[in-house]
Amino acid sequence: MTYQVAHRSLGDIWALLGNIDAVHGLYYFIMHGVFALWDGGLLALRAPSVIATVVAAAGVGAIGRRLQGARAGVLAGSVYAVIPLVQHFAQEGRSYALVSATVVWACYFFVRCLGSRPTRLWVAYASLVVIAGWLHEFAVLVLVAHAVTLRLVGDTGPTKRSWVVCVGATAVAIVPLAAVSAGQSGEQLGWLGRPSLAVWLQFFAISAAGLAMGRYAARTAAPGSTSGTSRLTVPAVAIPLLVLPGGLLLTISLLKPWYVERYVLYSMAGLALLIGATMDTLARSVAWRLMRVRITACCLVIASLAILLPWSLLLRSPESRKDDTIAVSQAVETYAHRGDAVLFMPARRREWLLSAPSVYHKIDDLALDITPAASRTLQGTEVTASDIRTRILNEDRIISLSDPPGQPLDTFPEEVVKRQMLKEYFERCTSAQVRGAQISVYARPGRCE
Repeated sequence: MTYQVAHRSLGDIWALLGNIDAVHGLYYFIMHGVFALWDGGLLALRAPSVIATVVAAAGVGAIGRRLQGARAGVLAGSVYAVIPLVQHFAQEGRSYALVSATVVWACYFFVRCLGSRPTRLWVAYASLVVIAGWLHEFAVLVLVAHAVTLRLVGDTGPTKRSWVVCVGATAVAIVPLAAVSAGQSGEQLGWLGRPSLAVWLQFFAISAAGLAMGRYAARTAAPGSTSGTSRLTVPAVAIPLLVLPGGLLLTISLLKPWYVERYVLYSMAGLALLIGATMDTLARSVAWRLMRVRITACCLVIASLAILLPWSLLLRSPESRKDDTIAVSQAVETYAHRGDAVLFMPARRREWLLSAPSVYHKIDDLALDITPAASRTLQGTEVTASDIRTRILNEDRIISLSDPPGQPLDTFPEEVVKRQMLKEYFERCTSAQVRGAQISVYARPGRCE
């Protein structure tokens, strides 16, 4: 979706944001600029996320170094880079890696502000939070984590007043986006369900592990810490960051489903900081001198790598995605002749080919009424059910792109008539399944050859 939206004109992108996806508006404009400079296909689509992940890892390392020393920083930054969820979105053409990088560096300046209070640091902090919020609104939940950190470290009145000013400035800057996206939330988040028990258990398990590591890391004062506040430790910064943004969204989702793990991807920076601090504390402890402790630690590292390497390789394969749009476009190119009629069933599956214009422009999109750009939508608009029926009856050969068997069927009249007409007036000649999709060729009875 990012690929085709970012290739629209600036005016068309602006028009789209008035209808949907305002929450991703800044990211679309950034990617429009990327493709204007270098239209490198999938590489250009994913490069900003890869770079942002590297920047975020560097930011995690900088926070760890400031709070607990160089070794803790190096370990934390390294851990962040290998967290599976982080790796997943490092290769996605979405905004979440950029959001994480911006939030992480906002956290770095927040830590700097607590140690000393130059105005320029507060300006940098507030600016980064605003940018993160414009990349995705839920990034501002980091302010809740910072409020708790302020409470834990017991910083002075001037610091708290400066932070409140930053929060106020951020709120004013985010209000326009929030006002527009609130009207789009039904369509934007309507597909979400309430978090399952598995999601809650995963959250509690990670939070409990983080609390345990924070408690262990806090046992030993960190030599070489350059923070100016003695109570400003890795746990004081990392635990609220790890727990509160996701916990707040999960709690809200009991009433109105808003939680998706990627919306708070930046909370993984808290987990990485805690792991890095724990490893550093262990390396400085008396117990580390014992050979059996060192052997156990080495075994744990080897076991972790043995688990993470296959997982990391899987994340880089098509099997890690719910669908494989490249395979879909290749299958359509194999079956379709120029001008062949194609039905997307349901209409939202049009997105499979919108990012492959060389294939999409080769076919006749049978149900399409107004293109995505002209209709200011993501997938375009389709003609009425009666018009779809008429168009289908005028064809002898149709290629359908649909979900795999067993998926729920849309009950909209336009989707019902597509299925009915193919069943009554056509026979299926052949079909192929690729990951997350089914491509079928239909022809009039007796004309499959």
